Amino acid sequence: MKKLVIYFLLLFSALPLFAQREWIEENYSKKEYRIPMRDGVTLFTAVYTPRDTSQNYPILMIRTPYSCRPYGEENYPHRLGPSKFLAKEKYIFVYQDVRGRFMSEGKYVNMRPNAHGEKGKIDEATDTYDTIDWLVKNIPHNNGKVGMWGISYPGFYAAQGATCNHPALVAVSPQAPIADWFIDDDMHHHGALSLAMTFGFFSTFGIVRDTLYKDWRPSGIDYGDDYYDFFLELGPLKNVNEKYFRHKIPFWDSVAAHDTYDYFWQSRSTLDDYANVKPAVLTVGGWYDSEDLFGAIQTYEKIEEHHKGFNAFVMGPWFHGGWARGSGESLGEVNFGSATSVFYQKNIEAPFFNFYLKNNGELDLPEAYVFETGSNRWLKFDAWPPENTEKSILYFDAQAKSLSFAEPRNGSCSYISDPDKPVPYTKRTDTHSGLYYRPYMVEDQSFVAKRNDVLTFETKPLEEDLTIAGPLTARIFVSITGTDADFAVKLIDVYKKENGDSTREFMQLVRYDMFRGKFRNSYETPTPFVPNEVTEIDIPLQDILHTFRKGHKIAVQIQSTFFPFFDRNPQAFMNIFNADENDFKKIKVTFYGGEKYPSAILFNKLIEEEK
Repeated sequence: MKKLVIYFLLLFSALPLFAQREWIEENYSKKEYRIPMRDGVTLFTAVYTPRDTSQNYPILMIRTPYSCRPYGEENYPHRLGPSKFLAKEKYIFVYQDVRGRFMSEGKYVNMRPNAHGEKGKIDEATDTYDTIDWLVKNIPHNNGKVGMWGISYPGFYAAQGATCNHPALVAVSPQAPIADWFIDDDMHHHGALSLAMTFGFFSTFGIVRDTLYKDWRPSGIDYGDDYYDFFLELGPLKNVNEKYFRHKIPFWDSVAAHDTYDYFWQSRSTLDDYANVKPAVLTVGGWYDSEDLFGAIQTYEKIEEHHKGFNAFVMGPWFHGGWARGSGESLGEVNFGSATSVFYQKNIEAPFFNFYLKNNGELDLPEAYVFETGSNRWLKFDAWPPENTEKSILYFDAQAKSLSFAEPRNGSCSYISDPDKPVPYTKRTDTHSGLYYRPYMVEDQSFVAKRNDVLTFETKPLEEDLTIAGPLTARIFVSITGTDADFAVKLIDVYKKENGDSTREFMQLVRYDMFRGKFRNSYETPTPFVPNEVTEIDIPLQDILHTFRKGHKIAVQIQSTFFPFFDRNPQAFMNIFNADENDFKKIKVTFYGGEKYPSAILFNKLIEEEK
């Protein structure tokens, strides 16, 4: 259990390890404060100020629900700030436990809704404003300028902080910020529950504490040696409370009570919060972020709709928070050819904060600084998605199980989806790899290619490079013998990979997403399938920038289970949280292609002039 808690700290706090505690103590002094909010609640805040007080410094702040420990003014962390480059530049670094977490007073609310300035209401913007106002008036040697950063949940707090409009807040970097926990971040992907992640996260994070505290409380759950086996033996979702949570994790009960996109989830969505953002913004994400790729893209786009100042977008070849820890040179078996995380920290993040907070140097950053996977290079764009693209369609031939740019003949193929024998999301499901196996996002998909419940379609070897840029959508036509089903669509780059003295065909996952079929028309009002009736489903696969090289093949896999990353669908129209064992049924899924039912992958091709 201790290992799981440590995993959470590393995964979600995203504070990069770079220096020993001794160096930080030699160069920074530490003070702890309780900063009063407008309603009288005080928030615990740790402040690290450069010991050289011959000049004034900007404040760079992170607000976190994951603890700003170590607590005690005599105790120093082993890392400080977003990167070693900024720590060495010297800032006043501020860490704050958000309201209701660890050493801060008040009631904690997950994804606290933004009150949009409504008088008398408390939200993360008001707490940010009150904190900044206190800091600039009370912390010695500050230059009156404040910046914010944060990854994942702290990224949400940074993005919400950008809406507070305190005049001292001049630069904000939301990194992998949560945007919507039902549509496509963390907890759900298009209504399908991210089972292993949500269960594991809230089994610790969701424990209610009645007093201030300094430690994580372990869940005490024994996962055994294999997550796949653990969650399969768990059975229906109703067993979570019966076997483990015992209704002691209130947010899990709320998730179960709100199984559609109702007011509970809509009020927690940030997508309408960014109409009046004033600071310069640098939104950061990773192409292989399994949690908040949607959040990064959507946060940038929603701010861009209204922002009149600097608003830039960065996307690299990273897992969740990978740009802040590790070199970013590789993930799993895939190598990116350079230390992409170091490049970002040194050439993008540090210049952004140095320019706006210290007036240092010139800011030569484009609107979008994006890493092109497949060709392994950074590209600069004046807009995201790129403007120099042309719409393209890759069609499914259901008879030949192939992909082609020419409209194929009419045909169909099928598989049996058995929720009792779900397709594993990775070939490595051991608990030693953490809550989930991060490299699954680029994993070789050959391990499921021969399963009877996975459809695999391939192009012929490409005659020239093909670069896909911007939004990616799968349009599929299916019929099922039940009244509900899930659909995972995976885009795959197929190429020869050296393996010692030999080579093998490597089916690298490039992008995927899961869609719960009953939400195909509306997240708010789900509708059952009519058994055996052909139905169209459009599945957003998020943005992409990837080059399929000459000689490679493009493949797509379609399946109805992706376990235990996502929960099992009983394949009957119902609230799945209420399902019993006998509600889970096998169904036949038939997939159609051709002129009548043009199943296809819809994308934008980057034209040569922009590359």
